[in-house]
Amino acid sequence: MASFLSNLFSMFSGGDKTAAAPVAKAEPQLYGDCRIFAEPMREGSQFRLAGRIEKDVSGAVLTRTFVRADVFTTHDDAVEFTIRKAQQIIDQNGLSLFSDGEKIRAA
Repeated sequence: MASFLSNLFSMFSGGDKTAAAPVAKAEPQLYGDCRIFAEPMREGSQFRLAGRIEKDVSGAVLTRTFVRADVFTTHDDAVEFTIRKAQQIIDQNGLSLFSDGEKIRAA
């Protein structure tokens, strides 16, 4: 009974140890002059869309990370849609995505 109450409490208090845990990383995908890294995060039995976009600018690697609300039941689906979302971010932002020169920031 105590373990049941403990599990119930952890569900509502955010005590789930698997939430937001990164999963095995996929190979980077090239898109234009950027590299896309799909890094879905495990949340219970689902995977949250998350990744990063990197670009070499003047000898430095600039990184833009992103996490979205979308969740998927399989890791492969999460990777596929993460790559699509990263391509959309690159297309919509164009040159301004890396224009501030910050090494790392959220997109």
